[in-house]
Amino acid sequence: MYRKLGRDNKHRRSLLASQVKNLIMYERIETTDTRAKETRKFAEKMISYGKDGSLVARRKALAFLHNDKEVVNKIFNVLAPRYANRNGGYTRILKLNERRGDDALMVVLELVKEEEK
Repeated sequence: MYRKLGRDNKHRRSLLASQVKNLIMYERIETTDTRAKETRKFAEKMISYGKDGSLVARRKALAFLHNDKEVVNKIFNVLAPRYANRNGGYTRILKLNERRGDDALMVVLELVKEEEK
């Protein structure tokens, strides 16, 4: 099951693609709790595609991320080697305060830094 986030299908997919792009590029975004939980699913899927490394996986990532080659290259060339020995759990959600105005719980969604050994 998925969250509708108060949007129709096209708007929701575009919102999630945009959030995944920003998470990959900046490795940390601040958003609401429900958006972060939905974004996390797709971000982890994109990193799994990067670890697969096949042409089909690259095309699936490009299709979801609206042909943003810079982001896809970062996934396949930077993040996939970083998480090569990790089986999932590439993101972390840290809770912040409630937002003024509508009391939505704000969180920081970030990529986990792999420890150097």
